[in-house]
Amino acid sequence: MFRIIILVVYCFIFSSTYAQEMTLSGSVTSENSPAPFVNIYLKNTELGTSSNENGWYELKNIPPGKYTLIASTIGYMPFSKSIFVKKGQEQLLDIDLKPSIESLDEMVVTGTLKPVSRLESPVPVEVYKPTFFKKNPTASIFEALQNVNGVRPQINCNVCNTGDIHINGLEGPYTLVLIDGMPIVSGLGTVYGLSGIPNSLIEQIEIVKGPASTLYGSEAVGGLINIITKNNLTAPVFSGDSFVTDWGEYNLDIGTKINVGKKTSLLLGINYFKYDNPIDNNRDNFTDLTLQDRISIFQKWNFTRKKSRILSLASRFFYEDRWGGELQWTPEFRGGDEIYGESIYTRRWEVLGKYQLPFKEQLMLSFSYNDHSQNSVYGNVSYLADQRIGFTQLTWDKSLGKHSILAGSALRHNYYDDSTPATSDSNGNKPDEVIIPSIFLQDEISFNKKHALLLGARYDYDNRHGSIFTPRGAYRFKFTDNDILRLNAGTGFRVVNLFTEEHAALTGSREVIITEELKPERSFNVNLNYLKKMYEANGTFVTLDASLFYTNFQNIIIPDYDTNPNQIIYDNLNGKSVSKGISANVDISFPSSFKLMFGGTLQNVSNTENGISKRQILTESYSANWGLSYTIRTWNLTFDYTGNLYGPMRLPTLGDKDPRRDFSPTWSIQNIQFTYNGIKNFEIYAGVKNLLNWTPNIGNPFIIARANDPFDKEVTFDTNGNAVATSNNPYALTFDPTYVYGPNQGIRSFLGLRYTLN
Repeated sequence: MFRIIILVVYCFIFSSTYAQEMTLSGSVTSENSPAPFVNIYLKNTELGTSSNENGWYELKNIPPGKYTLIASTIGYMPFSKSIFVKKGQEQLLDIDLKPSIESLDEMVVTGTLKPVSRLESPVPVEVYKPTFFKKNPTASIFEALQNVNGVRPQINCNVCNTGDIHINGLEGPYTLVLIDGMPIVSGLGTVYGLSGIPNSLIEQIEIVKGPASTLYGSEAVGGLINIITKNNLTAPVFSGDSFVTDWGEYNLDIGTKINVGKKTSLLLGINYFKYDNPIDNNRDNFTDLTLQDRISIFQKWNFTRKKSRILSLASRFFYEDRWGGELQWTPEFRGGDEIYGESIYTRRWEVLGKYQLPFKEQLMLSFSYNDHSQNSVYGNVSYLADQRIGFTQLTWDKSLGKHSILAGSALRHNYYDDSTPATSDSNGNKPDEVIIPSIFLQDEISFNKKHALLLGARYDYDNRHGSIFTPRGAYRFKFTDNDILRLNAGTGFRVVNLFTEEHAALTGSREVIITEELKPERSFNVNLNYLKKMYEANGTFVTLDASLFYTNFQNIIIPDYDTNPNQIIYDNLNGKSVSKGISANVDISFPSSFKLMFGGTLQNVSNTENGISKRQILTESYSANWGLSYTIRTWNLTFDYTGNLYGPMRLPTLGDKDPRRDFSPTWSIQNIQFTYNGIKNFEIYAGVKNLLNWTPNIGNPFIIARANDPFDKEVTFDTNGNAVATSNNPYALTFDPTYVYGPNQGIRSFLGLRYTLN
């Protein structure tokens, strides 16, 4: 009996010791600071925990065996390590997390033209990483931005599907698009150059809403989008991403890094997209989606210099052949009046670079040059255009006590020539050529940890319009490290080149009327932004980012479709145009691998002339976007559900008899995707786009007016040039493909494969 008691006690002690010793514990840190509420689990098991407020964790009762330990939380790179748990052993494993490129505290450069922590920047900058865009893979940056709150890709033509980017309801020409901080995409490129930027080479996209003309000059009136390419040092050795859709679209994106000697590295990216399957689901005998064949090649050279000084040189070549029109169209009909087609050949190359001067002071020389050549026909109307833009900028960055000073000088050379009256006079062809010198100064004053003030001003001289002065100011107040309030105010200006920006001036049969010499547009903007971060005890992380915005434009140029249905009248508005509203984003990351993103914008964009206010055409009064992600760790499977919703817009109808809607309905594009990453270095993804199969023709008798007579051969006109109602034209319409507010492409499935070698 005594031996039995001894045996029972021994087993009890052994089992207690065994349970206590089968424990994995340690501290979780990042940059030598505790990392609280980090999710920690053993892959393919139900064993998991989270670190406490001091960064300490414990995993108990682990059976012996080999495991993969995962530690993850928003803002940090996932930590993964193979471990072997032995019988009767307690293990200590400290975890050091590296800040993720998804972090709220990442470095941004767009708001102040120099690297600064996003949380410390007095200018609110939204940052989007490649993982954000992978939730709904697209073949171009233009499409990818549809899931960004307050940003809407606007299709401007039913036939050739060209478009621009709207920010807070403002037209595309008010948005400046940069590549690595250089004004590469502008003018013609705003319409035709947003495609073909290899997604594999994008490090992040930074968006500033509101005028940024103080630092970036003309075109940065409504906001700017800065596409930042990867650093050669951190880019993967090779990456490939390819997908196809059941519409017949094919996209290939390849990136690679090559070391050329000990001090030189090359980043190479190639994007190829092809769609050659005419589809006409709305049965108007016109292609629903423009056929496209394009290639873009990007290369970026980085050179190692003494004292880590910067020297980089990048270039991109882009070629695209796109056409849309009647299904019978072939290239032999190009430019004729038998079969209607819009055919656009675009060739474009760009060079940009940065060189840090070999001085003790921080002096940076930046430069860019692009050459854009376009050969287009819109039915029997040809449009041949050449644009060349050269830009150079020298900046001086200096810290003096509480002051962080940035001073600079820029020189921009614009050359533009086309086959329209825009570049001709009584003496013949007269290309538009101008040199614009600029100087700017910015001072960011950090009074203390909570208060910072930024003051800036820019002076430009344009010999067509004289001196242009654009000041701005920004104030940042940090209640705590997790509560930040920013107030920004500034002015903007824009010199308009009508025919490079208004595609409606070239397509269809409306007559273009310019009533006066167009003056530069001016704007004043105020933006109030609040950022709140919340860390819950259970590991949930919440971010709230909300803004109030107000922009007042003077001399704004808006196409007038209303005065005469057969004309587009352009002049400076004799009054004002106002864009105002509220925008908010909420991001929630749960410990259960469920993530939720929701954004919404309420806005009112109106034009006031002679005391009468009208809502601006093609501008929604509200919009929303969302994204839901959930990862089933044991299956290595991630589910993404993304979508957006837009409120009614006023549309460009052709008069009172036009049976098409004067206002669009509320409409939504929704998508789902499944991604499997259980194979090393590979990701397989598949899903469905436009789940609701929504297209603009729903609820409309037709989208393209007089699609059966695109050259108006059967239209009867009165003595004033107005269309007359007849038996074969009961609505007195002329051919018009500009009635468009969303994509004509309906539901489609896609399948893709990614490969990354680090």
